[in-house]
Amino acid sequence: MKRVLVFITDGFADWEASYVTAELNKSWTGYQVQTIAIDKEPKVSMGGLKVLPDYSLEDVPSDFSMLIMPGGTTWREEKNQQVKKIVQDCFEKNIPVAAICDATTFLGIHGFLDHHKHTGNSLPYLKEGAPQYRGEEHYIAKPSVRDNGLITANGTAALEFSRNILLELNVCDEKDIQGWYELFKIGSVQE
Repeated sequence: MKRVLVFITDGFADWEASYVTAELNKSWTGYQVQTIAIDKEPKVSMGGLKVLPDYSLEDVPSDFSMLIMPGGTTWREEKNQQVKKIVQDCFEKNIPVAAICDATTFLGIHGFLDHHKHTGNSLPYLKEGAPQYRGEEHYIAKPSVRDNGLITANGTAALEFSRNILLELNVCDEKDIQGWYELFKIGSVQE
């Protein structure tokens, strides 16, 4: 089984990764979803779900296939800036990183968006939240953007974010992924 790590913080937006984690954790995909946080203390989501992380920054597994970063209310807190190291390691080892909502702002703060096509909640929101951000020329105003191992999305695009993750990980063929997306987006199976 290949491991996909979901980085959780206190106040993480539980719905933003729920579509994709449910798909990835199916036995036929060959992936297993596990959680990671700055420490192993339980994290409480925006929806009140209490999650005990599988890993902390002290025991990051050496082999994983992707890091998923849901948004939330605490990405700008000083304690969460420690996450920069694992993200940097992912970029250096060509491990895909997927960030949505304010997790994209975190990436902007630390320069990870400066050389990739990306999106976020909006360009003004990103520039306000990440004054050090220098990637404006690569910003694309779309729900989700996938570029060279980096997937970004705005906070309203959990399905588009999930579709891009499934495509990046090559979970199944593109036609089946599009059918899955349309089922949840439209609410019925297309003929």
